[in-house]
Amino acid sequence: MADAAAGMARDLIFLAPIFHGKIWGGRELEKRFGYMIPDGPIGECWGISAHPNGDCVVDGGEFDGQHLSELWESHHELFSGAEGDRFPLLIKILDARENLSVQVHPDDAYAAEHENGSLGKRECWYVIDCEPGTRIIVGQRAKSREELAAMIEEGRWDDMLNYVPIHPGDFFRIEPGTIHAIMGGTLILETQQSSDVTYRVYDYDRIQPDGTKRPLHVKQSLDVVDYGQVPPTSGTVTAPEKDGVTELMACPNFDVERVRVSGEKTLAQPWPFMCLSVIEGSGSVCDGSGVEHAVSAGSHFLAPFGSGDVRLTGEMTLITSHLPERA
Repeated sequence: MADAAAGMARDLIFLAPIFHGKIWGGRELEKRFGYMIPDGPIGECWGISAHPNGDCVVDGGEFDGQHLSELWESHHELFSGAEGDRFPLLIKILDARENLSVQVHPDDAYAAEHENGSLGKRECWYVIDCEPGTRIIVGQRAKSREELAAMIEEGRWDDMLNYVPIHPGDFFRIEPGTIHAIMGGTLILETQQSSDVTYRVYDYDRIQPDGTKRPLHVKQSLDVVDYGQVPPTSGTVTAPEKDGVTELMACPNFDVERVRVSGEKTLAQPWPFMCLSVIEGSGSVCDGSGVEHAVSAGSHFLAPFGSGDVRLTGEMTLITSHLPERA
């Protein structure tokens, strides 16, 4: 394929998802997206990831069979302008048949010091679907480490936790230091930093198939909780939709948008890279060089640096993300 510097746009990079079994998972990833998932409860699809715990492989094209981490290391021209020692984002779909643990994630500084140089974990959730009456947990009511420790010790979960009713299309920003839990009956697209550090506060005393309970991380949780946060009361998206595009979140690590396509839609791609995940519908996508690909709900792909405008055709909804402009 001709180099973008020579005037030819780079092709899109499609990735084969990786699946993780979870005690709280189900089979919705198979039913909804047609994924060939392993047996048992499958909770997570890692659609775009170069993390060591799930490094996606390129599916087709010039780099077929190579891991995303290999492209970052050996073909960094595909991500020109992106800095750092690792691909910075991780895009997941989560199928919560049962409740996830009540948990919290550290910021970059704490993770670097205590988790072998890991990134912290800022994330956000787009609710693809949920059962009627479903709630999630975002935030807690303790105002100090001492108050939170007492609530945990005494099991005062209803006093401590902030429950929010959810609906399809809701969106939640989960900053480091936010106690949170996705609850059963929820299907979510998650955009996050490339980190797998989770501190569990409470896991409903669940027993794993081997007869053990999953470990808790109460000390670390008390260390990293942001006691000054104001918990949300709703996930309703209030940002305006402009020509089918709604900005859901802008933060130091990534910008996230929802893109609705009805007919044709062109997205500019001036970033070091853009992540795109189709969450509903189907159609086709074409990069600046004119190469066309069929896509449907469950497709994940990257528009690398120099791919040119991304042209979408069909009836579908996507979640896109890229590094912030100052990066």
